[in-house]
Amino acid sequence: MITQFLPHGVKQAARTFRDSPFKWRYIDNLSPLIKYSVKPKALSGEARRVLTDLNRDGIAITTARKLLSDFTYYQELKTEVERIEQKLAQELDQARKNAEGVAEHKTFIFNLLGDRPTLDPQDVMVRFALQRELLQLANAYFGMLTHFRFYNVWHTFATQAPARCSQLWHRDPEDHLILKVFVYLSDVDEGAGPFTYAPGTHLKGRIHKEPEYFRETNHRAKRSEDEQMAAVVPPERWIKGLGDAGTIIFADTRGYHKGGLARTHDRIMYNCMFTSPASKTKELFARPATLSATILTREQAFALGLGI
Repeated sequence: MITQFLPHGVKQAARTFRDSPFKWRYIDNLSPLIKYSVKPKALSGEARRVLTDLNRDGIAITTARKLLSDFTYYQELKTEVERIEQKLAQELDQARKNAEGVAEHKTFIFNLLGDRPTLDPQDVMVRFALQRELLQLANAYFGMLTHFRFYNVWHTFATQAPARCSQLWHRDPEDHLILKVFVYLSDVDEGAGPFTYAPGTHLKGRIHKEPEYFRETNHRAKRSEDEQMAAVVPPERWIKGLGDAGTIIFADTRGYHKGGLARTHDRIMYNCMFTSPASKTKELFARPATLSATILTREQAFALGLGI
């Protein structure tokens, strides 16, 4: 390659530019940025407040009743999850027996939809993520049209094993900005492993110092203990997602976060993820042979990679 003949300083500058937020936004994602800018959606009320908090802190907490114009989306989601829980009762009981598990394995989480659910725009699991309020917030946060990459429902078991995997502080690698939406389908207090965030550690934030960390043996993921995170962001500033069923958390998981260390009772939580179209992360669902965009809005079709 020609780069091997370039001076070290030039190669370093090239690498810096290649990984820069500027290139990511204005070159890699120029098309979705322009498409969004032509028809931006103005947010108001609770959605605007959520976006303000999200931009500033990297996390915003609201409820389905406050945010959603159609509360039946949440009711339908909760009813469907309850049905699945009943259907998978035996599998859940068996998984619970193995929940204590071993280090570096997420045996404390059961994916109610399996590892790769089949994408169906008519399924409430997909419709909930692509409803107006959530998708508009995702696009507004990124400042571009986004892609929908993941959805599932996590049943987190209460365990007594030492914190491991995502129960420790970490940041997700999928993109420069990553928006995950967590919807509590059970009440979550301190004993249910609340989602916890270090505000300001996202790209838009002011804290760019990395805490000390160790690497997992199997996955090489960086993990930090509370004491290590506290040296960067004091514990009194950590934001805990405590709330009743119906609580919705928007979080840029490129910032430091942890969760799922349930000790006294289980946590049931729907979650989904949006990234920029340029993200190299794989979709964590299976696509059917055909997928129609006829009943979708412009933004929904783009989110599913169907073009506009």
